[in-house]
Amino acid sequence: MIKSIRLSVLSALVVMGTNALAIESAESVKGLPHLEQESQHAVSAKRISSQFLRSHYKPIELNDALSEKIFQRYLKSLDFNRNVFTAADIKSFDKYAKHFDEAIEVGDLAIAYEIYQINMEKREKRFEYALTLLAKEFDFEVENDAFEFDREKAAWPKDEAELNELWRQRVKYDALNLKLTGKDWPKIKELLTKRYETAIRRLTQTSSEDVFQIVMNSFARAIEAHTSYLSPRNAERFQMEMNLSFEGIGAVLLSEDDYTVIRSVVPGGPADLSQKIKPEDKIVGVAQDDDEFVDVIGWRLDEVVELIKGPKGSVVRLQVMKGSGENNTPEVVALTRDKIKLEDKAAKSEVYVPKTGSHKDQKLGVITIPSFYNNLHADVQKELDSLNEQQVQGIIVDLRGNGGGSLTEATLLTGLFIDKGPVVQIRDGAGRIRVEKDVDGKVSYDGPLTVLVDRYSASASEIFAAALQDYNRALILGEQTFGKGTVQQHRGLGRIYDLYENPLGSVQFTIAKFYRIDGGSTQHMGVIPDVLFPSPIDPKEWGESQEESALPWDSIERANYTTFGDAKSVAQQLGNLHNTRIKNDPEFAYIFEDIERYKQKKEDKTISLVESERLKEKTEAETRNLARANQRLQRQGLEVIASIDDLPEDLPEIDPFLDEAASITFDLLATGKYAINQK
Repeated sequence: MIKSIRLSVLSALVVMGTNALAIESAESVKGLPHLEQESQHAVSAKRISSQFLRSHYKPIELNDALSEKIFQRYLKSLDFNRNVFTAADIKSFDKYAKHFDEAIEVGDLAIAYEIYQINMEKREKRFEYALTLLAKEFDFEVENDAFEFDREKAAWPKDEAELNELWRQRVKYDALNLKLTGKDWPKIKELLTKRYETAIRRLTQTSSEDVFQIVMNSFARAIEAHTSYLSPRNAERFQMEMNLSFEGIGAVLLSEDDYTVIRSVVPGGPADLSQKIKPEDKIVGVAQDDDEFVDVIGWRLDEVVELIKGPKGSVVRLQVMKGSGENNTPEVVALTRDKIKLEDKAAKSEVYVPKTGSHKDQKLGVITIPSFYNNLHADVQKELDSLNEQQVQGIIVDLRGNGGGSLTEATLLTGLFIDKGPVVQIRDGAGRIRVEKDVDGKVSYDGPLTVLVDRYSASASEIFAAALQDYNRALILGEQTFGKGTVQQHRGLGRIYDLYENPLGSVQFTIAKFYRIDGGSTQHMGVIPDVLFPSPIDPKEWGESQEESALPWDSIERANYTTFGDAKSVAQQLGNLHNTRIKNDPEFAYIFEDIERYKQKKEDKTISLVESERLKEKTEAETRNLARANQRLQRQGLEVIASIDDLPEDLPEIDPFLDEAASITFDLLATGKYAINQK
């Protein structure tokens, strides 16, 4: 599961620190600031706890049980990969585990600041040790040497010797990655020295707000997965539909351990259009046009963002390590910055005509919806009118990657495909239930309909898909969706009478929960497609179900509605045809190969530190990609190529999932059981 959702975006904005014994004996390392909470933090803490206790959907009690959860979250935020604190350090902190509730209630966070101070000192010591490892060039052919990159659930190191070994692996890993890009040892040493010295320097720039941000997010996330505190700086950035949406390349970023990670890409933006940047990818270097790359590992997220942002039309180059972990040699991606405009995210339609097969020359409409923005339903109405004029025989609504948006638009969009009736039920913290309905009595399209979703489809996407599935109005195709069935509210903490020198931030917290019209929640479970497509990800390892503090799935009474028939027999019939078809599809053969390779590597939390092995993996990946490219070219009657770089620029994009969705839609049409007036 992508870790970008494990960590609070806001609790990971700061690169944190190092050195430690017990709290009582902690001494400030020269150059590091001695951090104490500022005057406004006491008031902020009390206002945050009051807001959550009074208004959160989930009943909250500040007690020892919650305190221990906050404590564990706090330690996780400070040392996510368990390579800074030792087991003895953690044991020395245990006496504070049951005191975080009282600290927050009275606004005195001294224990959190003391633990942070130790973390800062220990982290500085770790980077100083990393610098000593650069005195001698590494031997990159030591047999069986490997870097343990995922230690989230590992045991805490028992002593400093074990810490040293973990950091030896890390430094060697950093060095090997640079070597695989063609750097010699002097250059590697220069770059890593600069990286680690920069990390130490950033520790000296840590502010009191950084500490407050982390501890309050530990509190918020211990309550519930979508509850958070936003610092004053991040409160200002609370624009559009997501936190940390930036103009420039159109990507939503977060900080994870020492890396800047792609959380999602904005549809229609430069990152999206490049087709080379995906969620989970790590940005390790940034260059302006033809300038040299700046190594950004260990940088603060806001500073990386400043490097990536820039005027429209200018070029930024990124060194990107792919999230799949298959090839950890950074790939260079050049992007031309642009303004992310609303029209880039608007719904679009196209006519799909198969080039081969029994459905050749038949037409389907495909409506792609990147998000549920204001006035979406009107845009989709126009696309439906256009497709109806072109006499398409069926329509696919593509919601892949759609993270949601407006609840009102989800209701209005559903109304285009049904005459009237309930769309979603919403229960607030007091148990009151309201039903959002379509009431216009009109249908804009009553023909065969399928909805294509994936594991990134969430929130409003799930409301729309669930409603059409419950009505038996459409077949849902693809992966099980994300499972976000909650509603958040954003509120500032400041008051007009405040006279603090520094501003207060804001909070975002859950106030309600979505339920399908059949009574089941979209929370946790999401929408399970009628026809499941192959996926490398087990739904239990993805989305809301992976969040420790996520609200559970539950159900309420069914709303009053009438279905358009029984779709289960049709779904089973079309599912069988789908399974038979993809067994003989070469594109799905590639997908199955990739899934099998992913499953084989999934449990391995290490990366080889042997250069020859890494080069072999890279060569195998390049050979595999070239072979597939040539097989595709041959199937299209085109000449084979000697290198991936020789691929024709005008080669049409291959989307096997959309092609299969089209085949299923044609199968649905053939059954005759698809229209709104058919039972």
